[in-house]
Amino acid sequence: MTPTRLSRAAGHGRPAPPVRLVHLGLGNFFRAHQCWYTEHAGDAAGWGFAAFTGRSGSPLVDDLTAQDGLYTLVSRAADADRFEVIGSVSRVHAGTDQDAWLRYLSSPDVVAATITVTEAGYLRGPGGGLDTDRPEVRGDLDALRRGAAEPVRTAPGRLVAGLAARRRADAGPFTLVPCDNTPGNGALVERVVGDLAEMVDGGLAGWLRQSVTVVTTMVDRITPRATAEDVRGVANATGVDDRSPVITEPFHEWVLGGAPPTGRPRWEDAGATVTEDVTPFEHRKLWLLNGAHSLLAYAGSIRGHTTVAEAVGDPTCHAWLEQWWKVASAHLAQPAEDLARYRAALLDRFANERMRDRLDRIAADGSQKLPIRILPVLRAERAAGRMPEGATRVLAAWVCHLRGLGAPVVDARADEVVPLADGPLPVAVRRLLTTLDPEVGADAAVVAGVVDQSEQLAEQAAR
Repeated sequence: MTPTRLSRAAGHGRPAPPVRLVHLGLGNFFRAHQCWYTEHAGDAAGWGFAAFTGRSGSPLVDDLTAQDGLYTLVSRAADADRFEVIGSVSRVHAGTDQDAWLRYLSSPDVVAATITVTEAGYLRGPGGGLDTDRPEVRGDLDALRRGAAEPVRTAPGRLVAGLAARRRADAGPFTLVPCDNTPGNGALVERVVGDLAEMVDGGLAGWLRQSVTVVTTMVDRITPRATAEDVRGVANATGVDDRSPVITEPFHEWVLGGAPPTGRPRWEDAGATVTEDVTPFEHRKLWLLNGAHSLLAYAGSIRGHTTVAEAVGDPTCHAWLEQWWKVASAHLAQPAEDLARYRAALLDRFANERMRDRLDRIAADGSQKLPIRILPVLRAERAAGRMPEGATRVLAAWVCHLRGLGAPVVDARADEVVPLADGPLPVAVRRLLTTLDPEVGADAAVVAGVVDQSEQLAEQAAR
């Protein structure tokens, strides 16, 4: 039997809801997370997304447009797959469609934007603000000063362009909901958007402070890339031809720091948590889950593994993981029994062989990830006079990764960090740690520990 094409006209999914939200950074995680929560909100019929890719167009735009924004979410449990058609994306656009972007943000009906562009997409400088020395930022600044119709290229530029259009249209207050996996993502977005707005127009910056709310969030759902085999599996299981399915795990978590005053779907119906302080949830996830991911991605791939499940099934990697968790958990605010349950759940998630969560995917952008996943724990341990081998091993594995061991290097700062990894190991370690944090690079004991562990990892890779 020939599969039918996924479409609302064919009776798949539900009627397209009105566009009340925009999203910047259309990709698999957004479709597995924010879209899933919106699909399962009690008032889902009133909330639809207009979703934009992070940069230019992609085949995903054409595929989802042909499917009326619908796609199949495959929840991949250890025993079986479960299939669900998600209908919360009402419109799909390429990132270059600035006219559509400005039109949506100029509408009073559209009240919030969710964002997933990764930390690198915010183009921060060393001090945490917008890096105004980058040519693409300077180009956006010139374009924004020239006028609303001028195309912009960066995520901060697009957000400022859209908010400026909203101000001109007198469309009312607005909420930004960043969902990138970085601590204090609300403050991060507020800073870079405010920096750019101030340079464009002081009046616009003042309006942003009065009219735009930024909500800090913590997000969690492992979402590997779908393969051609996954596409065939959806067709065989459902009888539907879906060119853009999303594979994800059953687990999901979303913590929001307060309720947007402009309104939002009832995401709590799907299990979202609204709290005054997201920080304890951020630290738990960044250090225990994401820190573990970085350890497994670098050390596991050096030991010849391809997926998270393979790496966590290696007794040596498992022992290193437990060592990292022990030192990181000592600096978390939650009760010990809660952390034990969370770690046990992580082991179950990691061990799900059917997820095929690839280590090379997780290894990307280590220069951006390690400062927030590993260094806070390392600094706390050093302040207490201890040398945390569980933390320095992750750094050592990253050094080996940049020196050509394990997963290939894909990093927003590759042109900078890969050359620093060349040469004698002690020199390379000191230079690389200094790029992450000058104080860490100046800590001779840390440098020596990372050098020693790098040598041990390199010996294991050679066997």
